[in-house]
Amino acid sequence: MSSDTTVRPTPSEASGSDFARLSRKIAAAGLMERRPGYYALRITVVAGLYVTGWAAVALVGDSWWTLAVAAFLAVVFGQVALLAHDAAHRQVFRRRRASEVSGRIAGAGIGMGYGWWQDKHTRHHANPNHEELDPDLAPDLLVWSQDQARAAKGLPRLIGRRQAFLFFPLLTLEGFNLHVSSARALANRSLKHRTLDGVLLFAHFALYLTVLLWLLPPGMAIAFVAVHQCLFGVYLGSVFAPNHKGMPILKGADRPDFLRRQVLTSRNVRGGRFTDIALGGLNHQIEHHLFPSMPSPNLRRARTIVRRHCQELGVDYVETGLIASYRLALASLHQAGAPLRHARVPA
Repeated sequence: MSSDTTVRPTPSEASGSDFARLSRKIAAAGLMERRPGYYALRITVVAGLYVTGWAAVALVGDSWWTLAVAAFLAVVFGQVALLAHDAAHRQVFRRRRASEVSGRIAGAGIGMGYGWWQDKHTRHHANPNHEELDPDLAPDLLVWSQDQARAAKGLPRLIGRRQAFLFFPLLTLEGFNLHVSSARALANRSLKHRTLDGVLLFAHFALYLTVLLWLLPPGMAIAFVAVHQCLFGVYLGSVFAPNHKGMPILKGADRPDFLRRQVLTSRNVRGGRFTDIALGGLNHQIEHHLFPSMPSPNLRRARTIVRRHCQELGVDYVETGLIASYRLALASLHQAGAPLRHARVPA
């Protein structure tokens, strides 16, 4: 398992390559420099909102208005997850230890196993949208290609027929899935620091439930968990869905050079500063995949350089609006499930 989620091209890929020339342009523009002031402000604001949210739960107390606070904390948890993502990529701190410590603290704050997520995300960055190598394309509940649909059994076969219509409703389970997957990964002996991850994970669960059951009646506490975790899942899924879904899927030995592997499988989302904040900079997905350790506030400036470089090379650079990106992702899911809709239903 990699010690961080920064994926770099091999020396043979980088030496004199199209990516190497782009990398020199990016470095010359100073876009790989750390942004300590930005991250100090962002961490302070998100931490303040996190504390404010839980203080509001205590102040509102035994009232159904507390569900509005649950919705607020769902967004805050999403922002904490985005900070954990940046820390893991060494966007915040250059040193490995500082990145791991900050990433684990952020992960513990939302009930996410840092080691499990880091391993999974590293493999995704190395081979984005590769049917056999990208863990994000594993057909555990949905099918991402027609080949997966033809081989599907159980829930993926059942859900796959109408998965485009079920996608956003299923995102309500993504927050719970994050916790369950983190806990299940602790059984993997190859996972580094799994004891520490386990202690932090179950400490979060214990504190989270204790605070809610102490401040709220049991029924209201259950409703709070449902609203909070379901909206947290929808927010997380909405951040990551536009990035690769509906883009070309690689198979087998189909593994182009580093630049094309990252650009051709990724999609940018157009928007202003609010989009940058809401999506944590991941709307600049192409630039993020090419330069994972680039601080997120620099991605917008990098976009101009990367897009021009791709135009010079004749490499497709895909960028759409946010709603269009969801439409393309859903259309791709619908197409992937076609063999299941056309399959003969047994008598």
